[in-house]
Amino acid sequence: MTIEYVDAGEAIDHGALSAVSGTAPAVTDNIDYDRILNARSESHNWITYYGDYDGKRFSLLDQINTENVKRLGPAWIFQAGTSGQIAGASTYAFETCPLVVDGVMYVTGWDGWFWALDAKTGEQLWRYKHAVPFDVSLCCGNVNRGCAVANGKVYFVTPNAHLLALDATTGKKVWEKTIGDVRAGESASLAPLVVKDTLITGSAGGEFGVRGHIDCWDLETGEQRWRCYTVPKPGEPGSETWGDAEANAWARGGANHWVTGTYDPDTNLYYAGTGNPAPDFDGEVRPGDNLYTDSVVAVNVDTGKIVWHYQFTPHDLWDYDSTMEMTLFERDGKKLLGHFDKNGYFFVLDRTNGELQHVTPFVDRIDWGTITRDGKVTPRKYPDKEGEPVHFYPGPAGAKEWTHAAYNPNRDLFYVPVADVGATATRRRREFKEGQPYWGAAVQVDIDNMAGSVSAFDSHGVEKWRWRNPHPMASSVLATAGDLVFAGTPAGEFIALNAQTGEELWKFQCGSGHHGSPMTYSVDGKQYVAVPVGWGGWLEGIIPGMLGAGHGSALIVFALPD
Repeated sequence: MTIEYVDAGEAIDHGALSAVSGTAPAVTDNIDYDRILNARSESHNWITYYGDYDGKRFSLLDQINTENVKRLGPAWIFQAGTSGQIAGASTYAFETCPLVVDGVMYVTGWDGWFWALDAKTGEQLWRYKHAVPFDVSLCCGNVNRGCAVANGKVYFVTPNAHLLALDATTGKKVWEKTIGDVRAGESASLAPLVVKDTLITGSAGGEFGVRGHIDCWDLETGEQRWRCYTVPKPGEPGSETWGDAEANAWARGGANHWVTGTYDPDTNLYYAGTGNPAPDFDGEVRPGDNLYTDSVVAVNVDTGKIVWHYQFTPHDLWDYDSTMEMTLFERDGKKLLGHFDKNGYFFVLDRTNGELQHVTPFVDRIDWGTITRDGKVTPRKYPDKEGEPVHFYPGPAGAKEWTHAAYNPNRDLFYVPVADVGATATRRRREFKEGQPYWGAAVQVDIDNMAGSVSAFDSHGVEKWRWRNPHPMASSVLATAGDLVFAGTPAGEFIALNAQTGEELWKFQCGSGHHGSPMTYSVDGKQYVAVPVGWGGWLEGIIPGMLGAGHGSALIVFALPD
C-alpha cells in the first residue's frame, strides 16, 4: 500500500477529483433536508455530524470487519499541523469529525481553519482561514468539532463566535454572522446542524459567566429565526431556581450548549445538552437547582420553545456539564433517549416527554453523590468551605468527557469512552467581572490512580464487556456493521475492538493523542476509516509528552490493502 502524505500548506495535483487548486466538485448542491433525514441509508457518505440525526455514530458499512481488520493500514495522511499555524500553541487540539459527500471530505480545524480534501487521496482541493483575534477568551482550548453541509454550502463556527457559510466548491465566503458576544467571553466550537431550511448552533463560554443560548439561522441568508436562552430570566418558568432575582445570578448562569444536539423529525424536537452553572464550584451565589444547567432541553425547531427538560445534576458543584450527545433509539415500541453524563450515571428518558425510565452508574468510582433508579439525587461531598480542599470522583472532566459514545442497534449495545479519575477542588470566591474567568475553585486533577476504558452497556444499563486502558479515554467511539468498535487513546493508539466481546483485534500508533471523532465512508466501493489525531491541550491532567505522544495534528485515513 502506498501512503500519501499531504501537507495543509500546499495543494498537490494528484490528477484526482480536481486538478485545479481551489476548486472541488459540486457534490453538496443536492444535499437537503430529505437526504439528511435518510443519511444512514447512504452510508458511503457521512453527511451530518453524528452520521445521522439520532446520534448513534453507527455506520452500515461492513467491508472492514472482524475477520480482516487486522490487515488495516494507513491509506493517506493529511498533515494539518505542519504549516506553522499552530507552532508553540499548547491548547490547540484536533477535535473535529470530518464530513464526506460523494468523494469530497470537509474538515474543520482550530483557529478558523477549513479544508476540502479528495476523500480518496487526501489531496487538498481548497482551504479557508478565518481571522481569529489572538486575544479571544477561551476556557478549554482553541478547538472546533465540525461542520454542516447543504445546498452547495458548508457551514462552521469560529472561536470568536462567528457563523460562516462558504461556497462548497471554492471555499469562498458567502455570508458571515456574529452569534455571540466575544467581549463577554462567549465563543463557539460545535458543529452546526441542518434541520429543514435552517441551521442550529449553540454558544460556549460558561466559565466566563455568560448566559447560554441556542440559535436558529436561515440556511440561505443567515437571518436569525430564533434564540432560546438556556437560563430563564425573572418571571420565566425555572427562574425561581436561581435564588433572589435581584442578585442577577441567572444573567451569568452558564448552561451553554457547546456540543451538537440530536433531532427527531417525528417529535420535531432538537435535544440539546447544556453545560455547568457559573461559577462552577461556588453554589452559595446561586442557590437552587439552577435550571436549565446540566440538562437536556427538548426544543421545538420551528419556534425555539423548550417543550420539556430533564436535569441530570441539580445545583451542580462539580463542573458536570451535560453537553455530550443525546442518543435517540427505540426499545419495546418506545421512543427513548440515552445519555452518559459526566457525573458517572447513564440515563434513559422517554424522548417524547422527558420522563425518566431508569438511571445506572457506568464507572466504578463515584463518591460525589448518589442517584437512585427513580432519579433522586443525594450529594455527598462538595467544596463547601472557603479554602478547604475536597477530593471527589469523577473529576470535572467527568466519567465521560464531551467525546461521544456509539450505539449499535443490531446488538442493543452502547460503547462508551470512560474516564475514571478524580480531582481535588478548593473553593475560592471570585467576584464576577465581564470577560474574566468566573470559576469558584482551584482544581487539581489526579495525576496518579487514573484509568479508562471502552465499556459496552445494553440499553438497560447492564455492562456487557470492558476494554481497559491505563489512562482516561477522551476520544469519540465509532461503531460499524462490520461488528467493530473504533476508539483512540491519549497515548496515540487507534484501536479496533470486537463489538460483541470487546476483544482487541487491531491497533495503530498514530504519534499523538486522540481527542476527536473518527468516522467511516467509502469511495468507489472501498471503505475508509478516518481519525483526527492531535492532542495539543490539557485534559484530565495528562500531558501528551508524559505518554510518549507528540503534539502534531493530522488526519489519518485507513483502508484495507488492494
